[in-house]
Amino acid sequence: MKPELLAPAGNLDAAIAAVNHGADAVYMGAEKFGAREAAGNSLCDVAKALAYAHRFGAKLYLTLNTILYERELDEARRLAVEAFEMGCDALIVQDMAFLEMDLPPIALHASTQAHNASPEKVKFLQDVGFSRVVLARELSLLQVAGVRAAARTVELEAFVHGALCVSYSGQCYLSHYLAGRSANRGVCAQPCRSAYDLIDGSGRTVVKGKHLLSLRDLNLTAHLRSLAQAGVCSFKIEGRLKDVGYVKNVVAHYRKAIDEIFFGQKKPSSGQAYFNFNPQPGKTFSRGFTTYFADGTPQSIASVSTPKSVGEKVGVIQQVGSSYVEVKLSVEVCAGDGVCFFGKGGTLHGANVNRVEGSRLFLQDMSGAAAGAAVFRSFDIAFQRQLAGSSAQRLVDAKMLFEATPASVRITATDEDGISASLRIDKNNVMANNEAKALDTVREQLKKSGSSMFRIACVDVHTDRPYFYAISELNGWRRTVLAQLAQKRQAQYIVPHKEIEKNTVPYPDLALSFKGNVLNSRAKRFYERHGVADISPAFEQEPPQGAAALMTTRYCLLRELGFCRKKEEGRTLQEPLFLENNGYKLRLKFDCKSCEMTVEKNQ
Repeated sequence: MKPELLAPAGNLDAAIAAVNHGADAVYMGAEKFGAREAAGNSLCDVAKALAYAHRFGAKLYLTLNTILYERELDEARRLAVEAFEMGCDALIVQDMAFLEMDLPPIALHASTQAHNASPEKVKFLQDVGFSRVVLARELSLLQVAGVRAAARTVELEAFVHGALCVSYSGQCYLSHYLAGRSANRGVCAQPCRSAYDLIDGSGRTVVKGKHLLSLRDLNLTAHLRSLAQAGVCSFKIEGRLKDVGYVKNVVAHYRKAIDEIFFGQKKPSSGQAYFNFNPQPGKTFSRGFTTYFADGTPQSIASVSTPKSVGEKVGVIQQVGSSYVEVKLSVEVCAGDGVCFFGKGGTLHGANVNRVEGSRLFLQDMSGAAAGAAVFRSFDIAFQRQLAGSSAQRLVDAKMLFEATPASVRITATDEDGISASLRIDKNNVMANNEAKALDTVREQLKKSGSSMFRIACVDVHTDRPYFYAISELNGWRRTVLAQLAQKRQAQYIVPHKEIEKNTVPYPDLALSFKGNVLNSRAKRFYERHGVADISPAFEQEPPQGAAALMTTRYCLLRELGFCRKKEEGRTLQEPLFLENNGYKLRLKFDCKSCEMTVEKNQ
């Protein structure tokens, strides 16, 4: 079986686009309690997305992956029950309170927000009843294999593309500390994308006004086979806050890659996506790409100059005119494109291209243009026009059987999954004057699929003699039987159920700090049942006093800037180091043994 391709759906349009472009599953937020509050959806829209996905055997997972206040528990349970009743395939959750609720038998997936970074933690989640665990993005391929060796039955899901949180997911409190907006509550203010000054122990400014915590975007296209070999069954794309064009482009890219790498293996869902464009991830939002920790310790992984999408490099400025730049172009640029470049001081400048004359780009705004600057295309108008229309069609293969006797006609449609629908028409058939043409007409009209979800792969005609049928007659029968087949597919879709029985499997730790994100009594009861004796309240309920880790990350600023203690002998910075921004001063600490950095409140 090919790995599942799991796509983001910030809204109904994105969900339909994801399915049409080849997703085997989509994940979508409900009206509340999703880790992207801005990507919430009414249950009506969720139901529509669910029905559309299930037509193709694709799944929909509902995200209820924030931590919950006591007052929200009943409403969260209600949403979970409604998700089950409408046929959602699973809930993605962070709060362990869900395992203390009286829920129907709906499968639970442990969100990456639950900090699923060790074999011990993943095995625990497996043993308490989760059907799937979404792994921490920071794991290497070797570590993923180690998780699989420890937890052999739970499904493993891994991010393969999209924005990276610099902190371990679920372990970042920086937004709540700086802006009162909790990442674990779905309202992260993204302070990691802000500009900071780096100050050393002597008070010297080492770096001025750079986005020192802003990472590039993940792209693991080259590691898909290795991820599957390590035990991952679902490849996840980040992006519920991205636009529909991003979803189309990136989903199509990974659909194409998966089908090529795992050629000949059956897909988890049905149908084939047919694109009318060539997917290219770099042409929609990205901060540049990184494979992060897939191969172990990475080199440069940050995008310190800008947290924005700069796009693909298209050339270098040779000369600056009054209203144009002369550019040595590596690709064609068109009027209507958007370009950008870094001016003096590393400031990013963007401009629309008004017209192009050979190598001259006439720009709407010439600010910051200087000879020698690299030019990037941040908006490709031709590509965006391709994405804006109907850029893909997903079709399920089917075959038609036409049978005729003197007194009846039967048409049977059977799809690629073996599901069949049949239509019988009692009528006195009339012999055709042109026998060859009559048979060709039957085949030609039944070969068409119109606006249905099917591609007719073949038509078999069984008849004792050729009869005459009007084209309108054949088309009507075909539409009827294909509509019946589509309805039958919907009716035969089976939603996986999973009963969770409470147990007392020991939690890997005996104590939980505020990083355990325990915000309500049911989550506390869950951990107590599993042997945790000392449970601190969540940061959102009771911020810790004194110095506390606001962020824990495998990203190391020393390594990024070329001052790694393990590798760069003689190149050191005077510590302690601090990040400063808008009056806030944050202290950096480095654990070289674990290769981790923490960002702390400065006391």
